[in-house]
Amino acid sequence: MSHIMPDPGFDTPDEFDLLMADVPVLTPFQTLFNEAEELLHETRPLGFNVEEIGRLAFDDLPEAEKAAAMDELFYTYWSARELERETLARYEAKAGESRG
Repeated sequence: MSHIMPDPGFDTPDEFDLLMADVPVLTPFQTLFNEAEELLHETRPLGFNVEEIGRLAFDDLPEAEKAAAMDELFYTYWSARELERETLARYEAKAGESRG
């Protein structure tokens, strides 16, 4: 195949692509967050703050991954805030409908 003309089968998913399509891909931060949460559950069964999980995970990240993790945290915060606004708007709309 020529470098000018791409392989026509490249965009066609193969069996592996189809199997992996539903498998979630974890970021380095998500992986370390999960590990930190497990560690805290084991070492502090009486409880801990969610911030402790995040700080442990963030501190363990390689420096090259920290900017992407911050972007992920900002996006996650924004997503949660938007979801909260949408949920509140639906709740208020339903309350308005019931008052008639």
